[in-house]
Amino acid sequence: MSVKLKKSNSANKLQKRIRRETGKAIADFNMIEDGDKIMVCLSGGKDSYALLDTLMYLQSVAPIKFDLIAVNLDQKQPGFPEDILPRYLSELGVDFNIIEEDTYAIVKEKIPEGKTTCSLCSRLRRGILYRVAQELGATKIALGHHRDDILETLFLNMFYGGKLKSMPPKLVSDDGNNVVIRPLAYCKETDLAKYANHMDFPIIPCNLCGSQENLQRKNIKMMLQDWQSRFPGRIESMFTALQNVTPSHLLDNSLFNFMALNANDHEVLNQIEGDTAFDPIDISPIFEDETTLKRQDKIDTTSVSIIELK
Repeated sequence: MSVKLKKSNSANKLQKRIRRETGKAIADFNMIEDGDKIMVCLSGGKDSYALLDTLMYLQSVAPIKFDLIAVNLDQKQPGFPEDILPRYLSELGVDFNIIEEDTYAIVKEKIPEGKTTCSLCSRLRRGILYRVAQELGATKIALGHHRDDILETLFLNMFYGGKLKSMPPKLVSDDGNNVVIRPLAYCKETDLAKYANHMDFPIIPCNLCGSQENLQRKNIKMMLQDWQSRFPGRIESMFTALQNVTPSHLLDNSLFNFMALNANDHEVLNQIEGDTAFDPIDISPIFEDETTLKRQDKIDTTSVSIIELK
């Protein structure tokens, strides 16, 4: 059974765009391969619902075969509506597993009252999900992080961690036993929010634990939204920059061998970026204004879809 989309022209375009962008991300990073068993982590939020819905569609049209199993971790927060996800997933007809682990009690014991619990909660949740993936024989773990999550993490790491680092679309866990994928890496949060509304997903609020909101991430989100409102296209430009990295023009000796660099290497450097020490910087925006953005969005590229998965 599939969830029906509220009929409207804009809703159909939105659905196609999310499916197209998800399929492209999967193809660009070889996230899903023939025979995979994908464990889809379902929190009850808009992003994970959209992830499961989109992967179910792609599964039905892909030129390869892969299995899906939805997994929800019930962390025993007071007030958590335990009936919502089992009922929704049963009606959907997808395989699922509800894991019950009282991490809430552990977090409340370890974290002083009023302090943010997200960090410890996240570590506990990650360890449990990694274990469950092994028990289920899952070859990939799919998370619902989107484009905005990736950019916010980039700035969080720069501002507070001193690292040029973000969320990768695909990674191997520290223990080497799990491959984590983020198929929504190209999707905008605003699109996912609109899609959740169109689809009437049974959203479960994320504030049941009563912890304070991550103020640092909230501030980064507000900063990016302000930039986007004042300079339309800036977020698109920044996200594109994550896919156009020139190590020779940064300062990391581990990525580029500056120590061995000499005049004989000028041909190699010219091929990647050239000498920009005295050249004017090209600051022409990728998307000049909202009209251009809308025009770009109207281009129907559904043919570039999944499914280039193969």
